[in-house]
Amino acid sequence: MPFEWIAAMRFLAEGRMQTAFILVGAAIGVAVIVFLSAILTGMQQNIIRRSLLSQAHIVIQPAEEVARPQPRGVPGGGEVSVVQKRAQRLLSIDQWQKIVDEVRGVPGVKVVSPTVAGPAFALRGDASKSVSVNGIVPEEYNRIVPLPDKMVAGTWRLASTDVLVGDELAKDLGAGVGDKLRLATAAGSGVTLTITGIFDLGSRGVNERNAYVLLRTAQDLLNLPGGASAIDVTVDDVWAAEDVAQRITARVGLQADSWIRTNQQFFIALNAQTISNIVLRISVGVSVALGIASVLVVSVVQKSREIGILRAMGASRRQVMDVFLIQGGIVGLAGSFIGSAIAAVALRMFQGMLRNPDGTPLFLLPFDPRLVAWAAVIATLTGLAAAVTPARRAAKLDPVVAIRA
Repeated sequence: MPFEWIAAMRFLAEGRMQTAFILVGAAIGVAVIVFLSAILTGMQQNIIRRSLLSQAHIVIQPAEEVARPQPRGVPGGGEVSVVQKRAQRLLSIDQWQKIVDEVRGVPGVKVVSPTVAGPAFALRGDASKSVSVNGIVPEEYNRIVPLPDKMVAGTWRLASTDVLVGDELAKDLGAGVGDKLRLATAAGSGVTLTITGIFDLGSRGVNERNAYVLLRTAQDLLNLPGGASAIDVTVDDVWAAEDVAQRITARVGLQADSWIRTNQQFFIALNAQTISNIVLRISVGVSVALGIASVLVVSVVQKSREIGILRAMGASRRQVMDVFLIQGGIVGLAGSFIGSAIAAVALRMFQGMLRNPDGTPLFLLPFDPRLVAWAAVIATLTGLAAAVTPARRAAKLDPVVAIRA
């Protein structure tokens, strides 16, 4: 081994108590960073997953109809332009099949599915509820909203005469699986369907409002033959949804609204949580660095005689400095592995305590190996940075003065 490594290892072995204190401090710091990062990441992923469970990451809709100015005569022979915004009708996206193919080619897009959505009334006996009818292509839409996994009654099945309703809507209508349900629109069209399944998407509003039918059934009911009122898109990275939406708009010329834009306050809250996580990591890292630096400074004072002897035997200032830098790096690296192991055990115990009433985990706590690798790198660099001042102080010691001390 090089001389610097031999001296560094010997110094660490001789000051066992100091080395233990440094290792414990570094390990606790890394454990806190890994543990809290995993918890905050798990909570954030759980919030996003639950919030986006019943909606697409991006929704492409047809352009709004623009009102045209209408000239109106006024006394004296003049004219003024009166603009009255017209009520928006349910419109189909022009050439939506071609747009679906183009959107699939946009980088970052994962799933694309056409839908027809519009208002209707759900009628059963004397009961009546205002609902949102969603016409879907099951094979594609299920990859956006996992309806088959959210069924609480009945089976996942959609034919031209079938309808899926939320559990709250079924309760309000007094309906169950196998019952008939009539969907009617304000325009006078209607269809009678059979309830084949009841779902629970974890949102009361969605469960009491949404009804899912086949795309063709919704087209006939909402008087939109062969059309699609929206195109739902999911992306590989939910945080990049707005960037992908802008690329879609640039390619197809239609407005694409991402979940980030439609849930601006929610996105701001998530960003604040991410910033808090970063600040916490930095604060703990600084605390660990100060602890390592303080112990190494004491080590320089205690080992000033040994440093003087090394200098008298021909060790250069650079070699003496490297001895303490190596100590800082070793302590940081070893502390990171010990801290990661402690965090892994703590996360397993914490997840075992947080359970839903049915025994399933409240939310998953990801133990990302990349986080451990980054913790090892950061802890090692922190140890090196903390050792700079003590190392420079040791390198500047005069050998004669140090030996006499």
